[in-house]
Amino acid sequence: MRRCLLLLSFALLAGSAAAQGASQAPAARPAPPRLVIDGPAEVVFDPKTDACDGHDVPDVPPRAYRDATGTVRMFALHYENRALAGATLDRLKLNCKVVFRAAGKPDPAAYDDKSWIAATWTDDGRTIHGLIHHEYQANTHKGRCRFPEYMSCWYNSVLAIHSADGGDTFAKPARPVVTSTPFPQEVDQGRHRGFFNPSNIVTDGVWHYMLAATTGWQGQEGGACLFRTDRIADPARWRAFDGVGFETRFVDPYREKAAPGARCLPLAPFPAPVGSVTKHIPSGRWIAVFQAQKDDRRFAVSGIYAAASSDLKTWSEPALVLATKTLYDNPCGAGEINSYPTLIDRTSPARNFDTTGATADLYLSRMRIDGCNHTSDRKLVRLKVVIGGK
Repeated sequence: MRRCLLLLSFALLAGSAAAQGASQAPAARPAPPRLVIDGPAEVVFDPKTDACDGHDVPDVPPRAYRDATGTVRMFALHYENRALAGATLDRLKLNCKVVFRAAGKPDPAAYDDKSWIAATWTDDGRTIHGLIHHEYQANTHKGRCRFPEYMSCWYNSVLAIHSADGGDTFAKPARPVVTSTPFPQEVDQGRHRGFFNPSNIVTDGVWHYMLAATTGWQGQEGGACLFRTDRIADPARWRAFDGVGFETRFVDPYREKAAPGARCLPLAPFPAPVGSVTKHIPSGRWIAVFQAQKDDRRFAVSGIYAAASSDLKTWSEPALVLATKTLYDNPCGAGEINSYPTLIDRTSPARNFDTTGATADLYLSRMRIDGCNHTSDRKLVRLKVVIGGK
């Protein structure tokens, strides 16, 4: 629930970041994709009937893969990390076993507070590499923050986890940091800081890539930055795109000193986190989906948008997929909002569902609004989309 506040504040802090990134990126931009919704929403997971307990609500963009037995596993819920599993994406059922749980330790250097499985990748269905969205909630740890409220005390990082049993259990390596701020958590922090909400992981056959969002700091604009690695099993090998090359390493500030001026280039048109990236096989282009708030500039209405790219660095102008209020908007009077968009083709032959054909499904977390309040009454839904554009 509190993560709703993060997304709303991203819209405020990172609103100009996409425009800043656009001025530094290569000028030639591809044409936008066309994603047309074709049919009504279908409920994939409803906590009222499908949950194991109150933690099981859709709270991250869903990530899916086929394990070594051919079983499809999906992570899409809360920090008590459990998998939806089944023979296909049409037959998923929640397994109540918790496969990863952080310990809520008060030491920020332990990187062991609230943790959501936010991305997975596997080549063989047995060894699973993952990324977690890690929240150090300093307001819950005595003496770690002078402010009483969550947002003023929130320090976030992206960490690595791995599984050697197909996803039955996950563990962190000894040095788990993939990306963090160049400075440690501060008692006088005053606002949420760090890197948040990694996208899914994709590959071009040589490198693995993901996008992670930051609220920024002095010398670093807020927005979504592109990262890549040549060794997915090693958290320290991830490097961020700085506008020229992939040279920036955001180190663990408790154990290493960041290079002077370490920064990444926020990419347009993304105002904040990217829900997912997939390779559209018919066009050969990457398609990203994300949510955005109306700003009377790039985004005429609030909703779910898509953009296309041939190289993951230069993206098209956004194309509206679904007009809706999202977690970026003032919720008052909305009735319901849609968030955490992810594009998945249930017929994809790729083990990590990182490719799409001419059609796919747009997965969303659909949340009920009570007056002006977000609620935990959410469903994971999907809508069939037809994909066009070259």
